[in-house]
Amino acid sequence: MSGDTDNSVFKRFDAFTRYVPPICWALVLFILLAIPLKIFSLGYLPSDDALRHAAKAVSGKPWQEILVLDPAAFHIDPNWGWHWFLRQIHLAFNWDAETLVVFTVIVLFIITNWSIVACLKRPEAWLAAFVLVALISDMTSRFLLGRPFLLSFTALGIILLVWQRHAGAPPKWQYVFWMVPLLAIAVFLHGVWYLWALPIAAFFLAGQFRWFLLLGISWVAGTFLGSALTGHPIASMWQAIELAINALGMHENQMTLVGELKPSGGEILPILFVGGLVVMRQLARLPAPPLARHPAFWLAVLGWLLGCQTFRFWEDWGAPALMILIATDLQLLFEAKFPADSFKRLGLVLAMCAGIWAVTTNDIGNRWTNNLSWRPINTSDPAQTAALQGWLPDNGGIFYTADSEFFFQTFFYNPNGDWRYALGFESTLMTPDNFKTYQDIVLNLGDAKAYQPWVEKMRPQDRLVIAGGAGERPNIPQLEWARPAGNYWIGRLPEASAPR
Repeated sequence: MSGDTDNSVFKRFDAFTRYVPPICWALVLFILLAIPLKIFSLGYLPSDDALRHAAKAVSGKPWQEILVLDPAAFHIDPNWGWHWFLRQIHLAFNWDAETLVVFTVIVLFIITNWSIVACLKRPEAWLAAFVLVALISDMTSRFLLGRPFLLSFTALGIILLVWQRHAGAPPKWQYVFWMVPLLAIAVFLHGVWYLWALPIAAFFLAGQFRWFLLLGISWVAGTFLGSALTGHPIASMWQAIELAINALGMHENQMTLVGELKPSGGEILPILFVGGLVVMRQLARLPAPPLARHPAFWLAVLGWLLGCQTFRFWEDWGAPALMILIATDLQLLFEAKFPADSFKRLGLVLAMCAGIWAVTTNDIGNRWTNNLSWRPINTSDPAQTAALQGWLPDNGGIFYTADSEFFFQTFFYNPNGDWRYALGFESTLMTPDNFKTYQDIVLNLGDAKAYQPWVEKMRPQDRLVIAGGAGERPNIPQLEWARPAGNYWIGRLPEASAPR
């Protein structure tokens, strides 16, 4: 009798199983919205490119009026499309740089994740893949950098998941009508068109030759269309290649490269993850395409290999491809083990939501609150007004510094400052003499003597900035020094010694 009673209790809930699928979708979409909102509630701000993108949009000035550039560096803004987009938002809503950053980080996070789960039958598979890859990489932080590379990731994910959904069947030629505009948007807003050669090569290595051909055609058309929106289709494409070559090739050694352009040394955990997928496929008898026929697998391989020389290949292409590969395999597993309208599936989704929330929102290493320790120069802060008097560059002056963080933070908080920066977001854009001085400073670990070329060329309106605590002032006696605000020493020519 007791068993009959238990069965009748469960049967009462059978009528509610039809609500399980929409509840699962709602939970996944909600948690992917709640994650960035929670992180921003901690006071988070990204530390680099998102700041300068927003400040550039607010300033409305060309880079030539912001940075001291090598005349041959570039003639077209390399992020023209993204800056144009942010500029329109700024003009429409009068948002300041900080509001623009919050907007871009949240919107890019949601666009990327919601677009990918929309291409899956089981969106919880994406949450599981996210958790796994987040445990072996800094992927969570990259999803919250507010950079337009996420739009390229979104386009890549959609293409790979459409391939998976059709079980690798030959594509229809009509696919160009969505692939071309998808790639055009990615190229226009991100600008890095040439790296799409990697996923195209991955389809070729996977033996998906019709997909390879169709994606190649769509890439050519989408690249030209996206570049044409800048008004300089050929020039902008060629310039993007030149900037990439210079960013990697102009440095004497790796010490002066930014972190994400340095080698990774080869990551072992992704290899173990792929091995785990092979074991899971065998044990669960999943009807998954062989890894050798899966373009996401080959893109992960290419990203891993190239990442041994330049880590960003792994971060921007290899790791995302691995996430897609894991998600598609886990989706097959979940379909086999958890009926779509079962309460077991609902329990799985709740567990995945709890897992991704725990992994992404924890503040390990102060990753979400590190910016709270910033002490930026901010001319709009009344508390700094008196202290900064006389220590900012005069009209048309230059900030000389070897610290890129100073540029990102100072430009972000002072987008309309009437001065320029010798070092901006990429050191190879500097004038040749400034670049040589910068390299000497980095290679000599900030020794005061390495700053002498800048000291000798300084004008009364210029300032030299050196990062440092409250200890001894920099050993450059030709300049007057003060720490008027922030964690930086600012040097200026004494009035008596200033050239007339």
